[in-house]
Amino acid sequence: MIVISVLRELRRLAEQTPAHRDRHVDLLRAIAIVTVVVGHWLAVHVTYDGTLRGDSVLALAPWTRPSTWLFQVMPVFFLVGGFANAASLASHRERGGSTTGWLLRRTDRLVRPATALLAVLALAALLSRALGVDPGLIGTAVWLAAIPLWFLMAYLAAVVFTPPMLALHRRYGLAVPIMLTLLVGLGDAARLGLRIPYVGEANFLFAWLAVHQLGFAWQDGRLPDRRGIAIPLTLAGLGALVLLTVLGPYPISMVAVAGQEIHNTSPPTLALMALAATQTGLALLVHDPARRWLRRLGPWTAVVTVNSVIITLFLWHMTAAVLGVLALYPTGLLPQPPPGSPAWLALRIPWLLVLALILTVLVAVFGRIERRRGPHPGPGRATGVLPNLLTLTGTAGVLAGLLGIALAEPGDHHPAGLPTPALAAYFAGAAVLRLARQMRRPHQRSSDSCCAAVRPGRGN
Repeated sequence: MIVISVLRELRRLAEQTPAHRDRHVDLLRAIAIVTVVVGHWLAVHVTYDGTLRGDSVLALAPWTRPSTWLFQVMPVFFLVGGFANAASLASHRERGGSTTGWLLRRTDRLVRPATALLAVLALAALLSRALGVDPGLIGTAVWLAAIPLWFLMAYLAAVVFTPPMLALHRRYGLAVPIMLTLLVGLGDAARLGLRIPYVGEANFLFAWLAVHQLGFAWQDGRLPDRRGIAIPLTLAGLGALVLLTVLGPYPISMVAVAGQEIHNTSPPTLALMALAATQTGLALLVHDPARRWLRRLGPWTAVVTVNSVIITLFLWHMTAAVLGVLALYPTGLLPQPPPGSPAWLALRIPWLLVLALILTVLVAVFGRIERRRGPHPGPGRATGVLPNLLTLTGTAGVLAGLLGIALAEPGDHHPAGLPTPALAAYFAGAAVLRLARQMRRPHQRSSDSCCAAVRPGRGN
C-alpha cells in the first residue's frame, strides 16, 4: 500500500509540473546517475577461493577502457547541477530569500541521505566486528560502499560555491569556465611536466566548477541549445579528446585504472574537460526532441520517479554491489570466468539484475529519507549572525568529513570501518546544519531541492 501511495503521489507531481520547467534537465540528471551506477557495476571483477578478492575489469581487460567514454557521465550531472542551482538561487532571491537560507535548503537534500548511509555503514561495521568478522574484510567492504561519497563531496562544494560563482558568471560569462579550464591545464603541466607534488589537486575544484559554470551559461541563454552551437562544441570536444588520449599523454580510460601513472579523474585532467565539452554539446543537441518526448506523461513520470530518489540511488549502489558479492560468490551461485571473456560478458546480465534488485530494496527502505521534507528554513532574510555562522561551520564540518573519508585507503579503520575523525567531523557538521535549519522558520516547508522529485515551482 505504501508503494502504491508513493507512486500515485509521484504521478500527481508529474501531472502538476509547470509548463515552463525544462524537463530535459531532469532527464539528463537521471540518465547520468543510472549510467554511472551501471558502469560501476560492470567494472567490478570478483573472485573467491576461500578469500574474496576484487579488481577492476578495466585493469584486467584493457580493451574495455574506451567504454568509459560512455559511462563516465559525471560531467553531465555537474552541467545540469549548474543549470538547476542557477535557476533555484535566482528564484529564491526573487522571493526575498537570503544566500544562507538557500544553502541550507539546497544542502539538506544531499546531507540527509549521506547521513543515513554513513550511520548504517558504521553500525554494520561495529556489529560485524562484535561478531568476529575479519577486520580486513570489514574495512574493504565499508570502503567500497563509501566510494560514492567522493562525488557528493565535489558536488556539495559546487553548491556551496554557487552564489559567488554565479556572481562571476553574470559579470564575465563564459570567460569563467574558460579560465578554470586553463587552470586545469596549468595544474596538469605542473603535476605531469614539472613534477610539482600536490599542485594538481586543485583540479578537483577547478574542473568540476568549470562544468558547473557551463550549466549557468546554459540556464541563462549564454550557451544556447542551437545546432549551430551544439554541433561545433561536440566535434571540438571529441576532437580534443582523441588528440589528448590517442595521440597525447593522457590515458584513454576516463576512470582511474590501478597501475597507470595518470588518472583522468584523480585529479581531473584536460582530457576529462574535453569529454565534458563533448557531453555538453550532445546535451544541447538533443534538447528540443527530448523536451517534446517528455511531454508524454509516461516517460515524464518515470523521470520524476528516478529524480525523487536520485541521491539515494547513487549513494547506495556500491552497497548493493558489496551485498551482491557476498550473496553470489562465496555461495558459488555465480561462476568466475576470466574477465572480458564471452562467458563473463553473458554473466553480466544476471549480475546486473541481482544488483538492481538489491538496490531497489535499499532505495525502497532509505529513499523515504530523501523524499521526506524535514525542517527547512523559510524564504525570509537571515535573522542574525548565528544562523550564518552555524551554516558555515556545519558545511565545513560535512566537507571535511567527506574529504577524510574520500582520502582513506581500503583497509581496517577501526572501530567503525572508516576514519573516526572524519566520521566525527561529518556527523558534527550535519548536526550543526540541522540546528541552523531549525532556527530559521522551521514551520515552513521547502519545495526546492537540487535533485528533487518535480514539484510546482520556478526553479529546476
